[in-house]
Amino acid sequence: MRAVIRAYDALLYTMAFIAAVTLVWLMVSVVVSVLMRNLGMQPFAWLFTSAEYGILYMTMLGAPWLVREKGHVHIELVTAALPSALRRIVSRAVALACVAVSLILAWYGLDLFLTNIERNDFDVRAYYYPRWLLTITFPIAFSVMAIEFARFVFGPELMHSGEAGIHE
Repeated sequence: MRAVIRAYDALLYTMAFIAAVTLVWLMVSVVVSVLMRNLGMQPFAWLFTSAEYGILYMTMLGAPWLVREKGHVHIELVTAALPSALRRIVSRAVALACVAVSLILAWYGLDLFLTNIERNDFDVRAYYYPRWLLTITFPIAFSVMAIEFARFVFGPELMHSGEAGIHE
């Protein structure tokens, strides 16, 4: 079981690392595009396209790590006002709803991915890019997010700390 947990953690942190590297690429591509424009040159078309793809990859691959680190945006105003026992119930119920939504999105993402493969779809902009390379992120990221949210449902840690504005 430890090997499975280590492999899963390696997947999660690899996804987060790719998201971080993609963020750096987005910064570089914007700086290069602006510099080229200021020098009177036309920026390369692939710079725009790669930045657009990068935003998708960064968002999808970084989201599961954010769930683990409780880095996603949520408002604890209501849960902070609840008694401890009720806060545990509400927090676990919210996490369970997040698991359900993530699994639904993973399912439809898998369907979209398989449809893209079946149709041999390409995204045609600056270059031909197989669309399945974009949509593969949906079932992977949402499945991992479902696992991360499930940790808040069944694990000892709650998604909501009950310390609104204190832990920032």
